[in-house]
Amino acid sequence: MSTPNLSFTNRYAAQLPADPETGSKRRQIQQACYSRVNPTRVRAPQLLAHSAELAAQLDLSPEFCASQPFAEVFTGNRLLAGMDPHATCYGGHQFGNWAGQLGDGRAINLGEIRNTAGEHWMLQLKGAGPTPYSRTADGLAVLRSSVREFLCSEAMYHLGVPTTRALSLALTGEQVLRDMLYDGNAAHEPGAVVCRAAPSFTRFGHFELLASRQEEALLRQFMDVTIRNDFPELVKNRATQELDRDTHLAWFHQVCQRTLEMVVHWQRVGFVHGVMNTDNMSILGLTIDYGPYGWLEDYDPNWTPNTTDAANRRYRFGQQAAIAQWNLLQLANAIFPIVQDANALEAELTGFAAGYERLWQQTHADKLGLQNFDANADATLLTDLEVLLQQRETDMTLFYRQLAEIDISNTQDQRAVLAPAYYASPENAAKADAQQASLARWLDQYLQRLRQDGQDQNQRRAAMNSVNPLYVLRNYLAQVAIDKAEQGDFSGITELLDIVRQPYREQAQYAHAAQLRPDWARTRVGCSMLSCSS
Repeated sequence: MSTPNLSFTNRYAAQLPADPETGSKRRQIQQACYSRVNPTRVRAPQLLAHSAELAAQLDLSPEFCASQPFAEVFTGNRLLAGMDPHATCYGGHQFGNWAGQLGDGRAINLGEIRNTAGEHWMLQLKGAGPTPYSRTADGLAVLRSSVREFLCSEAMYHLGVPTTRALSLALTGEQVLRDMLYDGNAAHEPGAVVCRAAPSFTRFGHFELLASRQEEALLRQFMDVTIRNDFPELVKNRATQELDRDTHLAWFHQVCQRTLEMVVHWQRVGFVHGVMNTDNMSILGLTIDYGPYGWLEDYDPNWTPNTTDAANRRYRFGQQAAIAQWNLLQLANAIFPIVQDANALEAELTGFAAGYERLWQQTHADKLGLQNFDANADATLLTDLEVLLQQRETDMTLFYRQLAEIDISNTQDQRAVLAPAYYASPENAAKADAQQASLARWLDQYLQRLRQDGQDQNQRRAAMNSVNPLYVLRNYLAQVAIDKAEQGDFSGITELLDIVRQPYREQAQYAHAAQLRPDWARTRVGCSMLSCSS
């Protein structure tokens, strides 16, 4: 089997200064953006799954993807010609506190390619061994977290949510020691590696670290390289060595816009990231770093899937837009020494809030099957729905799918149409009656608005089902696949990958994946909340 002839450009490594020291020795670096380090060889690479769609986009043939050399390359045991393995250095605010130097502690970039379509893609291994930024960790990843990262990356892509991608999932043949709940009960688990791909893995934290070290010349260079490589449409004169203030501000505007669009998509599908630290924020507005994430099942704006955040709930579902704006403020602070225009930066941050509200209102109208958001008619409709969804344990995904089945022409009570979206009724009879009364009132209001909108019923249903998924990667579904995989049965991973490829279309053979969360999964580890351990 011949290896693919990938065209490595490695622009990041070629255009920015490297740490003069190589290897994985833990260290603080200065006046550099990355360190060269090779992946750690593993004992027995075994491919479990790969994304055929992404492989094709990267110009990798089906024959190569099915070969052992593919598993060797994308676990780090074999380097292709042109690869330049390195880990990047960045900092970040974690749970609101400055954490100093962080960096790619368990991610190693193999190199950047340019495909035949002219697209640039950075290929990155997660779990491929220690780097200078691993601190006290081993740089490895385990099967359970790798399954979740691989499947969620591709699930989000097919949902239409901006995201980094996952090319492959492979076992290493090694055992990795992890304390899953940080409770002193460490155990060995199967090791795994995910190959991730994105046009860029640059984070807010890259800029923050350079600013914190007052390395302003390098900060300017890093900004300009980022804009030229990842936002070329903003560069008016490519011959100019340094970009001007207007270009820097236009870039910050783009980062704000892409970030708000990403978060609106999260809210649309009920996704909770769980760890919105600034080092987990992509300047391309891509969802990055799938750790303790989750989807709303019981609709609760205060829910977070992260055990580390259980007390303060900083990164809860209803707070994600505000946190995104706070993170953008930290990015604005970082680039201020270069931009030197506080008013312009503040205007962009203010515009973020207004822009988010406008886009979320229209997106919410889309979810309800309305052609446009009417501020006078729909504000109360949306506010009342927010209250209604919390009065009774309601599955968000199923609620909106069932709502599409409401018959505009039917004047009878249609509350039963929504019954499949509810978990148990409130134990208190008075509360149950009150919820049913609220639901009846809201449905009357909603039907009146639909009739006013005048859209054909079939068109409305199709439009709603194109933005409201039927299948999301519920935590319990992933956990079932993980449990089977840890016993050597990888069929659950393959099945889930098939399911998430068509999240908006009914798939009769996978009806079990579009049902309420089973009661046994309500509080089980891995199904309700997750830790940051991997």
